[in-house]
Amino acid sequence: MIRAQVLTHHSHADTAAALEQLFAAAQAANATLVFDPEEALKHSVEPREGIEIAPCGGAEICLVLGGDGTILRALQLHAHTSIPVFAVNFGAIGFLSTVERSDMREGFDDAFAGAYELLELPALSLELGGERYTAFNDVAIHRKVGERVAEISYALDGEVAGSVRCDGLVLATPAGSTGYNLANGGPVMAWGVEGYVVSFIAPHTLNARALVVAPADPIYLTNDSAEPLDVVIDGRPVAELASQGSMTARFELDAGRLAQRHGTSFYRRLRQKFGRLAS
Repeated sequence: MIRAQVLTHHSHADTAAALEQLFAAAQAANATLVFDPEEALKHSVEPREGIEIAPCGGAEICLVLGGDGTILRALQLHAHTSIPVFAVNFGAIGFLSTVERSDMREGFDDAFAGAYELLELPALSLELGGERYTAFNDVAIHRKVGERVAEISYALDGEVAGSVRCDGLVLATPAGSTGYNLANGGPVMAWGVEGYVVSFIAPHTLNARALVVAPADPIYLTNDSAEPLDVVIDGRPVAELASQGSMTARFELDAGRLAQRHGTSFYRRLRQKFGRLAS
């Protein structure tokens, strides 16, 4: 019997109808759906045959009904485990999702049948203030609202590469290269490419070019500004980088698993998702 954790978009109204389809698919597959207490309260779900209210441990797959933010939360929850994340798009873009709402029932059937491919996702491992963080999409370091322009110096593999006056910078994995990094004018990296991108937010120079870094080369960042900078991981604020403080980020292979329906193509996804934004 398959046990599947369920995570949903923040809005109950967005996913209420979809849950009914999920319940039907799970019953047909003799699967058990696991809701953590917060999810159960959100959707007024009570335990019954085929539905458990429990922490996420012990599930074999994580089913997400949400956008990229919810998918990233699921990946964070299951980082460095064998649990794949299978996502239905309820967001504006949903670049990490594998199923659209229009065919979610078929998608649920595939998920319970194990009819999917596994994409091993890399991440960035961040060391800051004695803490370690994992970023599947990106790490953004930027000045606080109302503060002066930041000055950030960076070194790669022990070699000083430069110092840039800017509003901040972004470190992006291939999966995250289509997000904040792309908005900065950074390059898109196809899934499967090993390495990460450094791009700058509103640089106050003509010489600050985005850079693709080799996977074995860590980056060392120092805040040369007079004020602390905000550090945001996968869209969520996590810490500050103090004035004259430093942090390190390293590329990490196979940190998470994304379930993809058979025949999924990165390039088709790129065309469809960003073509949608242009229409």
